[in-house]
Amino acid sequence: MSAKTLEHRLAGHESPFAMLYDNQMGRYPFPIESEYTHWAEEQRAWREGVALMNQSFHMTDLYVKGPDVMKLLSDISVNSYAKFGKGKAKQIVCVNHDGYLIGDSIVFGLEDDEVNIVGRPIVPNWVQFHAETGGYDVVCTRDERKLDDPDNRRLTYRYEVQGPKALDLLNEVNEGGPLTTKFFNMGEITIAGCKGQTLSHGMGGAQGLEIWGPFDDGDKVKARLMEVGEKYGLRLVGSRAYASAAAESGWVPSVVPAIYTGEKMKPYRQWLKATSFEALSTLGGSMKTGNIEDYYMTPWDVDYGRVIKFDHDFIGRAALEKMAVQPQRKKMTLVWDADDVLKVNAGYMDDGDLPTKNMDFPAAHYASYPYDLVTKDGRTVGISIAPAYSANERAWISLAVLDPDVAETGTEVTVTWGEPDGGSSKPTVERHRQIDVKTEVHPWPIHDAVRETYRKQT
Repeated sequence: MSAKTLEHRLAGHESPFAMLYDNQMGRYPFPIESEYTHWAEEQRAWREGVALMNQSFHMTDLYVKGPDVMKLLSDISVNSYAKFGKGKAKQIVCVNHDGYLIGDSIVFGLEDDEVNIVGRPIVPNWVQFHAETGGYDVVCTRDERKLDDPDNRRLTYRYEVQGPKALDLLNEVNEGGPLTTKFFNMGEITIAGCKGQTLSHGMGGAQGLEIWGPFDDGDKVKARLMEVGEKYGLRLVGSRAYASAAAESGWVPSVVPAIYTGEKMKPYRQWLKATSFEALSTLGGSMKTGNIEDYYMTPWDVDYGRVIKFDHDFIGRAALEKMAVQPQRKKMTLVWDADDVLKVNAGYMDDGDLPTKNMDFPAAHYASYPYDLVTKDGRTVGISIAPAYSANERAWISLAVLDPDVAETGTEVTVTWGEPDGGSSKPTVERHRQIDVKTEVHPWPIHDAVRETYRKQT
């Protein structure tokens, strides 16, 4: 009998680690055109002009409505909802009972008793599980990402309009009142006669707005943006460039959800389907310990310690209170040594028994969770995540979670590129050998000007 739940699937494997490392899914896909022009010019658009990113198809939308919606969110996430409601948005961060990250998404306050949670399926699944099993007076409506339900007609379009000239463009096309540009505040916009909503935040660390509205309005809105955007250097961003944006902005998109172990999490594993993202997603990279708990992260690892509020009781609170007084790893950016990157590329063509692992431009992601080993003088000091080439920096970069003693700008650490033992059975992994790459530690976001203005829009 085929497995029906994640718990059933796990029972058929040696360990949770073995299941994830050998799963066949590959990278997290974005079901849009790979390129509209050239990926390098599309990257430059969010630094030099305007980038239009279509987010209408690759994310899950979970609508939760009812008198207990704020109680539900408060009970299962580290955030405070004391001042949350209609017209507000925030990053919702959820942890397991031991304080390790399940994931994060964006929660939009549509009404005082209704929210929309948007992101990869992981947090929407966690919220829906508790909504259905926790006795809350709420109703959930789910709008699946396109890959999980190809025939589903999306309820909303969602565009990210980012770059130094984004607000100039948006102000010109806006037919309504003044735009709301304060960081993580929601507002309204009217384009081509179509009313939509906005959120101010920065994909790629750039200035701009996220725009959404009824799906049937999407083509008309995009056409108007493209028409006026030509003089602002607007470019559509395809999936290749889009996949690299997280490395520049400093957002870790690929945390392994801490759900695969522990008795307290068993009911959730029994609720999740065997076809869920959590059951089919893949772990890859040079870090291969055999223990899935080595891949779990704390909120501080990815700089979410700042959103934890101990003003309410929530799942994982007691564990986080103990963690809060301990030394914490830090999220940083790694800039990869150009000569060593050239050695990786030369290794595709040398006479060795096996070539080096291919580095796809611009995002070298070949698993849902790409975790590479970071060492210093032979000692493990962290994890490298989401390696990508930035045409804006003219360098390969990655995000990293590092031990405090090496998390200082200018420190040199080593990333091991490629999987051990010649590679895994994932279809996105060719037979290859590992190679070490020198990297230098830098802050995030990597760009100085972006770092100084990020979250400071008014």
